[in-house]
Amino acid sequence: MTSWLSVVGIGEDGIAGLGGAASAAIEAAELLVGGARQLAMVPPGAAQRLAWQSPLAATIPRIAEWRGRRVVVLASGDPMCYGVGATLAQHFERAEMIILPQPSAFSLAAARLVWPLAECICLSVHGRPLDAVRLHLAPGQKILILSEDGATPAKLASLLRELGWGESRLVVLEHLGGTRERLVDASAETWTATRCADLNTIALDCVAGPEARPLSRIGLPDDAFLNDGQLTKREIRAATIAALAPLPGQLLWDVGAGSGSIAIEFLRAAPRSRAIAIERSEARCALIARNAAALGVPDLRIVRGAAPAALADLASPDSIFLGGGIAAPGLIEHLWDTLPARGRLVANAVTLPGEARLLAFHAAQGGELVRLAVSRAAAVGKQLAWRPAMPVTQLVATKP
Repeated sequence: MTSWLSVVGIGEDGIAGLGGAASAAIEAAELLVGGARQLAMVPPGAAQRLAWQSPLAATIPRIAEWRGRRVVVLASGDPMCYGVGATLAQHFERAEMIILPQPSAFSLAAARLVWPLAECICLSVHGRPLDAVRLHLAPGQKILILSEDGATPAKLASLLRELGWGESRLVVLEHLGGTRERLVDASAETWTATRCADLNTIALDCVAGPEARPLSRIGLPDDAFLNDGQLTKREIRAATIAALAPLPGQLLWDVGAGSGSIAIEFLRAAPRSRAIAIERSEARCALIARNAAALGVPDLRIVRGAAPAALADLASPDSIFLGGGIAAPGLIEHLWDTLPARGRLVANAVTLPGEARLLAFHAAQGGELVRLAVSRAAAVGKQLAWRPAMPVTQLVATKP
């Protein structure tokens, strides 16, 4: 199929900064698609114009009606870097499209600050929760962030002060690549600008203050989670995440999620991974939401309900963790049947009825059984002695 859909990245300097191929595509276009800002950069011509609708996906069918004709979609910077090119690629074949990028805001920001781009974490909070930044806070870490609007820098500075990272340096880069380009540079602690230009990128150089609490990706301390006692403890949780073996882009069902600790650490462990926490208690669902936001994975999906009924309309998982409700008749078998080939089931039991369910399942389907026992040193009078926690029986099985 001939490429008919050109996606042209256009920077703050407008069409003057475009290369020959991009300029030729715009001149030859029968239809120009873009936001009001990008469309205003192109002088009037013969091409029809189509502004993005809200939601953006509503415009896709109208673009498809022009299939085979010369269509140009105007995008900001690099269309495949948090841009509309990635959205279009979900609806049109690669052979139909040609991407003509400009430098991304991340590339321009790294160039201005002389930061090696490969050593930076690149995020967008445009249409996404600011709490996602929490996941990446680490001493010395450099983070580049696409803002939602001009209020984002002040909100980020406030969040950093609240978390003890107020000594971190914030550089707000406005209108990168254009004549109105401007840099605002201050620590989060001393940040005073209430509003910046809506078109801005934030560069964050993380510095941990005395009150900061840097957290690893997995094996978080138990007190990092709000809970009502239903919490998979740190050592068992780390072993459980290892057994689940999260990979980028995979989907986990955390069934009987309690405080959400397994789903949260799964998301923290693997980039682009997804998780659904299924929990029947309304109060625990609220705890899960608060834990997910506080620990940098606010996109965790929470489904209130009891399994298996609550699972009916969910996307097929790559892995399932079963903690709460393990003794329910037929539940583990139902979860096993739900898994696709190579799907992974991990289940933990601390009670004898729960262990009996795991033994019966193991006899029927195989897998690996492990007994996990942890003891902690605690005071006994003036001495220390080992206090054992309840042992956990863990089943790990992979669907043939």
